[in-house]
Amino acid sequence: MRRDDEGEGADLLARWIDESEAIVAFTGAGISTESGVPDFRSPGSPWLTNMPIDFGDFVSDPAKRAEAWRRKFAMDDIYAGVRPSRGHRALAALAAAGKLDSIITQNIDNLHQASGVDPDRIVELHGNGSYARCLSCGARHELADVRRAFEATGEGPLCACGGLIKSATISFGQAMPQAEMRRAQAATLRCDLFIAIGSSLVVQPAAGFPLLAREHGARLVIVNRDPTPLDRFADLVVHAEIGAVLARYASEGL
Repeated sequence: MRRDDEGEGADLLARWIDESEAIVAFTGAGISTESGVPDFRSPGSPWLTNMPIDFGDFVSDPAKRAEAWRRKFAMDDIYAGVRPSRGHRALAALAAAGKLDSIITQNIDNLHQASGVDPDRIVELHGNGSYARCLSCGARHELADVRRAFEATGEGPLCACGGLIKSATISFGQAMPQAEMRRAQAATLRCDLFIAIGSSLVVQPAAGFPLLAREHGARLVIVNRDPTPLDRFADLVVHAEIGAVLARYASEGL
């Protein structure tokens, strides 16, 4: 089944949400663009001039490590002060109503937490860019402290244990977090409605979760501005602005 019309698609999705008992939302960059967070692939994206540094280079090359921090803080400045979008607020309302089992997100912007969703319901496949961790001992470091140290020396700071401090995100070349992958798989297998929102559905292995849900009997809905490779497998596809499709939950609750 395919409904590209925003109104009809949103109405059918609302009916399926009402009928569901365990919803999983799988979110990508598109849910945050309304908040002012740039996505990776759009023309003119600041990510194109602040490309992430490969994990191996970050670890092995002090100059690349310093450049990674420069780019990190440049991007943080671009979307400083952003707030959750209508899509984020809609999912928070569904969670508060007991309809949303989990959010599996590819995003690192912390906006699901900022919308009020219990962090225990959020599975961050690519980590979180709002703080940093030591690669050796795992200690958490606040970005304000890291930035002060970086700007004072121009070098990537070290933890008290001597380990490298890195943004708590998963970089290119870095292993996926296995605990989070297991949590995402468990949530996918127990849901009866899987809603992929604002994701291009091309990044593996994360893009495998929508098909896993469909194969195990859940309805699969894709809400995205542009077509995705998985559209043909979905029960419902809505090509529209995410905030508009989910606005009824963000503004009125359930």
